[in-house]
Amino acid sequence: MTSPRPAKRPRAGGRRAAATLPLDAPQPELAGPDTLELDMPALDMPEPVARLTSLTTERLILRPLTTADAEALHRLVNDFEVTRNLTVVPFPYPRALADEWIAATARELAAGSAYQVAITGHEGDEEVLVGVVGVRVDAALRSYDAKAREVNSASRAGRLGYWVGRRFWGHGVASEAAGRLARWAMANLPIDVLGAEVATDNPASAAVLRRIGFRQVGEGVTEFRSRGGQHPVWQFMATRDDIFGHTEVGPATEPGDKPLLLVAACALIDIDGRVLLARRPEGKKMAGLWEFPGGKLNPGETPEAALIRELKEELGIDVSAACLAPFAFASHAYERFHLLMPLYLCRRWKGIPRAREGQTLSWVRPTRLAEYEMPPADKPLIPLLREFL
Repeated sequence: MTSPRPAKRPRAGGRRAAATLPLDAPQPELAGPDTLELDMPALDMPEPVARLTSLTTERLILRPLTTADAEALHRLVNDFEVTRNLTVVPFPYPRALADEWIAATARELAAGSAYQVAITGHEGDEEVLVGVVGVRVDAALRSYDAKAREVNSASRAGRLGYWVGRRFWGHGVASEAAGRLARWAMANLPIDVLGAEVATDNPASAAVLRRIGFRQVGEGVTEFRSRGGQHPVWQFMATRDDIFGHTEVGPATEPGDKPLLLVAACALIDIDGRVLLARRPEGKKMAGLWEFPGGKLNPGETPEAALIRELKEELGIDVSAACLAPFAFASHAYERFHLLMPLYLCRRWKGIPRAREGQTLSWVRPTRLAEYEMPPADKPLIPLLREFL
């Protein structure tokens, strides 16, 4: 891990920024491109649990909380203008609760159930605590509109929350920190959708969520402990496409038709019958999903030529066309395009597969392929591959 460059200290001023997230509840853990270097494939292991030591932005560092943060955390959060926007945080906020909550975040980080981390900046050479941002895995997303409920019932969900000390409001801290963690979470955690809630009298925080890709999908009522009762909230949601954007394709050939996207994929099979999967890294479309190595065909390029090129670029291996055996194909209608993807099998190549584009690699036994979350187009290929191998 490279040392994060010093971050400028955010200045005081502005409106409040907070989305509801328990400050007295335990938390899980994270890992990302700033903290993890996995260029060699994992060997027949379940989908790896993410680990996080730090994430950086232009001005900020996101890192696990420590006992040394307790005093500064208490000073920042023991402020009614902050706690009034957090659902389960009391006011006044007891000093001892800061120590208990920080210890809980460490346990949940180790368990991978929640990732609540410190937001820090720098004043000269001194690190300054600015606030907290977190994602809870397998969170219940409740009372969303009909479309959102349908998505959530079939998706792995997480919940995003954050708060920033009042003296740092109004300078983009919340957007910078929450956006960084949301992108990391989508790319590294077993989630397909993120939810968040904001009190209706906190439009600044609603603007933060919209700025980082969230959509308002409903309204509800939530208990706010510091206010001593229920208060109306806006409910927000973000999918992988909301956070990373849609796959770019060319225009359709006929008006009203969907553009056709041609992609070639390869199932590399080792001598033990395991298949190599790659997890798309943060910053790429469909980040966080596992897939067979491969990629888009260039104009005039054959699937075999595309795979030879892509496998060299992605994994650093050399493959000949004679070693690529056509196996099956996927034809899938996405919302904005139609994907046609031939899948090839390959048992012979030159070199050792290594991650060259920030992806995570894993050798997976055919019986365990279904445990890895893949794009919809890839999923029908799994039973065919499993039966064949």
